[in-house]
Amino acid sequence: MIKRILQKNILEQAFHGQVLIIQGPRQAGKTTLALEVVKGLKNKGPVRVFNCDDPDHRELLENRGLEFLKKTISGAKVVFIDEGQKLSTVGQTLKLLADYYKKNIQVIVTGSSTINLLDKTQEALTGRKKVYTLYPVSLEEASGGGVVKKKQLNQLLLYGNYPRVISVKSLRDKEDILKELKTSYLYRDVFDFQGMKNADVFMNLVKALAYQLGGEVSYTELANLLKVNRATVERYVHILEQSFIIFRLPVFTRNKRRELSKLRKIYFYDLGIRNAIINNFNPVDKRDDLGALWENFMVVERMKYREYHNIQANQYFWRTYDGSEIDLVEEREGALHGFEFKFRPREYARILAKWKEYPNSTYQIVTPEDLNGFVIG
Repeated sequence: MIKRILQKNILEQAFHGQVLIIQGPRQAGKTTLALEVVKGLKNKGPVRVFNCDDPDHRELLENRGLEFLKKTISGAKVVFIDEGQKLSTVGQTLKLLADYYKKNIQVIVTGSSTINLLDKTQEALTGRKKVYTLYPVSLEEASGGGVVKKKQLNQLLLYGNYPRVISVKSLRDKEDILKELKTSYLYRDVFDFQGMKNADVFMNLVKALAYQLGGEVSYTELANLLKVNRATVERYVHILEQSFIIFRLPVFTRNKRRELSKLRKIYFYDLGIRNAIINNFNPVDKRDDLGALWENFMVVERMKYREYHNIQANQYFWRTYDGSEIDLVEEREGALHGFEFKFRPREYARILAKWKEYPNSTYQIVTPEDLNGFVIG
C-alpha cells in the first residue's frame, strides 16, 4: 500500500473541534486513507463506521435529530462517514454532531463530489470543518520521495496515477481498469447522478476538452462545435470540475492592453482518464501530444505538492498578444514564480524579457531532471 502524505497532516488536526472532510476523485484512495487515519486514532476510544453506499447506514444518519444521532453513535470517540455526499441532509447531520460534541469526538467524512458534499456543508459547517483534497497518487508518493525512473515517468504520462492502475504491472490491465473507470466515472457518477439529458453532447464536450489539452479554451467555440448554447457548455464544465475530472487554470494579467485576459486552460486531474477518453495509449516516443501531456502532468503534480505541503498560492498561466507564454504562474508571498515545462532537457526556452519586467518575479524551466524540490520534497 502506498503511504499517503495527507495521513500525517490529518492526524495532526484530529480532536481540534473540527469535522475533517476528505474530498477528491472516485477511486483516488479516500476510504483507504480515512481508515488508516481511523486506525491511528484507535487509542482515543471506540470507533463507529458508516458507509453511506449502504441504505441501512444512510437511514441511521439521514434527517435525524440530535437525540437519535447520540444513540446511533453510542459512545464512539471516532466517527467515520464514508461517501458522505450520499446523505441528502449531510450538512444538518454534521452540524448537529459538531455543535454538540465539539472536541469530545472526531468526525471524519469522505466524499467524491463537491456538488453534493461541500456545497451542502458550506453554510452549516462554517468555521467547523477542515477540508483536505486527496488526488490520485502523487509522483512524490509513487517514488517514495526518491529518484523517479524514466520507465515509471513514461507510464504515469500514459496511464495516470490512480492507485488501482499503479498497482498492476500489465499494460493491458492498466488500460482495462482505465476504461472501466472512465465509463463508471463519467456516466454513473457524473452523467446519471447529475440528471443530464443529453449524453452525446456531454461526452463530445469531454472529448473536445481532452483533445485541447494544454491549449486555450473558448466556451463560445465549444458551443458552436457542439451546436448548443454557451450556458450549457459552462454548466457541463462546472459539473466536470466539481466531480474532480477537470480543472481550469485562468490567465494571469496586470497589463490588459498587452496580455490576454479572457482565456482559460483546462487540465485533467488524471492523464490516464484523459487518454482513455480519446483511446490513445501510444508510447511516449510516438505521440504528438507529448508536450501537452508533460505540461498537464507538471501542473497537477505541483498542485498536489502545494496541497500536501501547505504551500498557499494562486495559480495561473501567462500569455501576451504577441505569443509570449509561461505554462504556470504561482503568486505567493508577494512574488511571482513562472515555470515553463519541457519534457526533453534540450528544449530550453529563452527567459522572456516582458516577464522579467514584473517586480519580484522568477522564472524556471522544469524538465524530468528538475523534479526534486518542485514536486518531490
